[in-house]
Amino acid sequence: MKIRNATLLGILLLSGTNAFAQESAPRIEVFGEYSYLRFNPTIPQLKNRSFNGGGGGVTFNITQHFGIKGELMGYGSTSFNVTTTAPIVTPKGTIPVGTFNSQGNMFTYLFGPVVKIPTKRFTPFAELLFGGSNSNGYANLSKSIVAGGGTISATGTQHPFTMALGGGLDFHISKNFSVRPIELDYVLTRYTNPFTNTNNQNNFRYTAGAVFRF
Repeated sequence: MKIRNATLLGILLLSGTNAFAQESAPRIEVFGEYSYLRFNPTIPQLKNRSFNGGGGGVTFNITQHFGIKGELMGYGSTSFNVTTTAPIVTPKGTIPVGTFNSQGNMFTYLFGPVVKIPTKRFTPFAELLFGGSNSNGYANLSKSIVAGGGTISATGTQHPFTMALGGGLDFHISKNFSVRPIELDYVLTRYTNPFTNTNNQNNFRYTAGAVFRF
């Protein structure tokens, strides 16, 4: 009888603990963030580009330690300027000697799992997000090359596969509000450029912002 009572008491305590944990864990988190993206073009003549922007999204927490995140980020225009000292023959045509100036922006839409280790004061997390992005950077550069006498076929706005892998830290200001001072991600994009017909850009992203927890 004592073993039975002890077992029942243990089950009740465990159930109460789980219920408390579920009540204390926010089911939905809505966040808004500033974002800096260091874009690494696959063009030897074009060095890394800096994108500044921001966005937001929602994380649906299935448990205290696991959630599903969806985010949308937009980045303002940055320069895509390339100088060639000799003609370049590509699979899409010929690029003449000259300097080609253009502007390009970017938009990303990513979804995926988030793993968390919640504490009273802060919550570190890791994420693996998949989705896509679009940019007119290479398209505008192609148009600039054609306007400068190139014979390449102009590339349109691309919508390639995109992935982000990284994590961050949330500091809890109150039950319903947190500050996210840092989130760092490796971002893979697969844009095909008009010079070498290659893709797979290895990029870096920093984001920071506020999180509203419900």
